[in-house]
Amino acid sequence: METKDFMTKPVKGLFFHYLIPSIMGTMVTSIYVLADTIIIGKGLGSVAMAALNIALPIYNVFFGLGLLFGVGGSVLMSIFRGRGEKEKADAYFTASFLLNILVWLLLLVVSVVFMEDIAWLLGGTEETMPYIMDYIPYIIWGMGAYFLSAFLQTFVRNDGAPKLAMNGVIVGGITNIVLDYVFVFPMKMGMAGAAIATVMGSYLTVGILLIHFFTKKNQLKFNLRGIRVSYMKDILVNGTASFLIEVSSGITIFVFNLQLLKYVGNTGVTVFGIICNTAIVVMCLCKGVNQASQPIISVNYGAGQFERTFSVRKLTMITSIIVCGVIVAVGIFAPDFFTYIFLNPDKEILSMSGDAVQIYFIGFLFTAVNMVYICYFQSVVENGYSLLLCLLRGCILVLIFVYVLPVFMGVTGIWLAYPAAELCTMAVGMFVIKRTDRKNFQKIVDKKQS
Repeated sequence: METKDFMTKPVKGLFFHYLIPSIMGTMVTSIYVLADTIIIGKGLGSVAMAALNIALPIYNVFFGLGLLFGVGGSVLMSIFRGRGEKEKADAYFTASFLLNILVWLLLLVVSVVFMEDIAWLLGGTEETMPYIMDYIPYIIWGMGAYFLSAFLQTFVRNDGAPKLAMNGVIVGGITNIVLDYVFVFPMKMGMAGAAIATVMGSYLTVGILLIHFFTKKNQLKFNLRGIRVSYMKDILVNGTASFLIEVSSGITIFVFNLQLLKYVGNTGVTVFGIICNTAIVVMCLCKGVNQASQPIISVNYGAGQFERTFSVRKLTMITSIIVCGVIVAVGIFAPDFFTYIFLNPDKEILSMSGDAVQIYFIGFLFTAVNMVYICYFQSVVENGYSLLLCLLRGCILVLIFVYVLPVFMGVTGIWLAYPAAELCTMAVGMFVIKRTDRKNFQKIVDKKQS
């Protein structure tokens, strides 16, 4: 798709053209984790599933860093394309790529050297450490797959090839599921088998995404001479919100695991494994809806067509609430449905999981709204606001509530911490969005008068 199409074609048609490929792409990304969880839970038991849940934050960090440079660079690339500054757009792509490779290699060295220390830091116990150390070495050595997959998905999608991005992730995801089953069940490779399957599926996705550079539709060009030091800073600032969205999931898993170990032991961590894996699906759905809108918003914002950006945001909000609302309804009226997906549960797990799912899932409705606000601010380079909302929902408020509420409400307070943090963040987001809308509406009025 040409850049001019983003500024001339009907907004609704553009949005839905991107919506299905974007959702499919992000949903299949979640399957990498879900396949591991279901197969490990069914094949290796609840302790192995608890170990996987403890190890998950490291995956969030690797994938989040790929998004940091992918989204941070691709948004700026799209904005400058909208302004007609093609060489500058190419320079932002090049700078993002170089940063992504550099950070990947540096983190690989650090992670390999301190691998066991990282496992203990994540919350490993004597019971779960053997499983964790059978899993994370392969994830760490294969981290380049997550860096490159997250990075390439965003740029290929912004370059007008959402279907290729979708196909790459789908093929990799299906491969992961098949290999997961083969390695864990017939071949009896345990946690290591699940990790190897995930890495192989991710690298296959990367290989398919690289095909884009050899097609006629490709507009991504390397421009080393155009890079400026300030571009690096712009990319980091603009991409930090995406990084925090991904990493905040890891932070949430980490602190919830610690609190649940304190209050109810490994059973609580196992139950939270059910919840947070469903939350991964919800976040992927939200990201899919928002990624459909991001290129359209960024290009039109760069071109000064603010009315079109408002229309896209409205469509995104309605779609996001509907999609998340379906999962919330299932969680409230049939909470055990999710438990049986991941485990063959005993009475102790079932007695805890029902209430936990019903309380926690309410927060997904507020998440739907917050993710739209964050994506919109990021797409129009209002980085301060996107960062504020990311920090509130993913770090500050959830940390406060998860430690304060259990003092008064016990384990129920732990489950309530997530919806409380999302609700408070949504209130701040509604205030901020009204403030920025007034500023942009004034630009529309000034443009019409001039």
